[in-house]
This record gives sequence, C-alpha cells and structure tokens, in this order.
Amino acid sequence: MQAVQLEIAKALKVQAPFGNQGELEAEVARRVQFIKDCLQNARLKVLVLGISGGVDSLTAGLMAQRAVKELRESTGDTAYQFIAVRLPYHVQHDEHEATASVDFINPDERHTVDIAPSVKALVEQVKAFEGQSDAAVDFVKGNVKARTRMVAQYTIAGVRGGLVIGTDHAAEAVMGFFTKFGDGACDLAPLSGLVKNQVRAIARHFGAPENLVEKVPTADLEDLMPGKPDEASHGVTYAEIDAFLHGEPLRQEAYDIIVNTYRKTQHKRDLPYAP
Repeated sequence: MQAVQLEIAKALKVQAPFGNQGELEAEVARRVQFIKDCLQNARLKVLVLGISGGVDSLTAGLMAQRAVKELRESTGDTAYQFIAVRLPYHVQHDEHEATASVDFINPDERHTVDIAPSVKALVEQVKAFEGQSDAAVDFVKGNVKARTRMVAQYTIAGVRGGLVIGTDHAAEAVMGFFTKFGDGACDLAPLSGLVKNQVRAIARHFGAPENLVEKVPTADLEDLMPGKPDEASHGVTYAEIDAFLHGEPLRQEAYDIIVNTYRKTQHKRDLPYAP
C-alpha cells in the first residue's frame, strides 16, 4: 500500500507535513515568493482570483494579497494589485461566508459577476440536453458553471492585464475533483502539493476566522443538491485523503477508493493529448 501512496504523492509533488511553526512560515514565504515571481516573470502586475467562501480560495487570496503588498513595498509601484471576484449563480446559498472571506482578505479590488444569465443562455442553446434526465443535465450544468466562472476571471484578467490564480491542491488533485478547463484552468496554482489540513493551517497562520477555516468543503455546482459536501462525492474524508498522501496507514476501503479514483481521473491532470 505505502509504495503506491508514495508513488502518487511524488507525482503530485506533495508537501511533507509541517514539523513546526517555523516550517509552516517558511513554506508560506516560499509560496508567496512564487506568486511574486510569476507576476514579475510575466511582466504583469495584476492577480485575479474567484472567492467561493471555502478555505482554498480564502488561503490563496490571502497569499495573493500579501504578494502584491510586498511587491508594492519593494518596488514602489502601486500598479501591483489583487482583484477578488465573487462569482455567484444568482444568490449563493452560503453568500454570507463568501462575503466574509472577501472581507477578511481585504483585497485591493472586489468585483461580483453573476454567472447565471450566461449559464442559462448556453444551456438553452445546447440541443443535446433534450431527452436527458434531470440529474444528468444538472451535473453537466454544474461543470458549465465552473467553466463560466473561469471565463469571467480570464475576462477580467484580460482587461486588466493580469494572471488568474487557481486553488487546486493535492487533496483535490488526487481525486480529480475539479472541472477540466473550469476551476482546473489557471495561470498559477500556489496551493499545489498541499493537503487539505495544510491549507487550513496556512489560513490559520494568517489569522482567518475558525468558521471559515473549518467550513465544510463543497463545490456547490448542482442545483438539485446545493452545498453538497465534497466528502459525500468522494466517498472518503479529507482526513483520509491527507493520510493517504502523506504515506500514513488508512482503512482498505478508503485506500481503494482513492487509488481507483486517481487512476480513472488521470486524463484531468494530463495536458491535451497529441499525436
């Protein structure tokens, strides 16, 4: 079991557990520097990130805001800016937590784009939906929402000349728990390689409120099951996924689910196939 765990962890470049506060702080500094380097190497000065209300976008947003603040201080250039974007489908069921996340990050700019009109217009034009079950339509529509959110972020980044930040991390990557070319599309992914409890630890390091740090993770893409917990989709807990990625023992059923899911979602982590 452990050999397979280590092989997958290596492929996903999983960050080793933080041994102490010093290691956590060093890793935060490394990732903030990574964000700064990405901006400067691209010769751009704006970062864009959608804030959902979950701990992943909260943590990525906190690091992004710190990165542009440090760049402003070191260069004297006030053009370095972070734009946080709310992307609700009409009114989000946990809107108060999403708003609280943006408020805590205190970004340089905040925008709101309601994706509902765009999603509905596209779905109405796709004749392939005709005759499909409500559940099938709802699932695909959820992916349309995720892709529309990324279109909105790239639209803002295009207008302002910026880079789009993604929130994917190792615990989502191993499960393929992202929409291909939706939330899986971005210019830089500063949480990459972290497991879920490390993302939470970094949010706590920034002083984030505990209710946001421990908020039940949800992709919240399905109309028929709003706020469906990620773990209900996974069939395993994030604690088990974290344990798997750090080479720790776990129950056989959880191990099998994670390995099988990793293998069947490999296409989502690959670049487009070419001859």
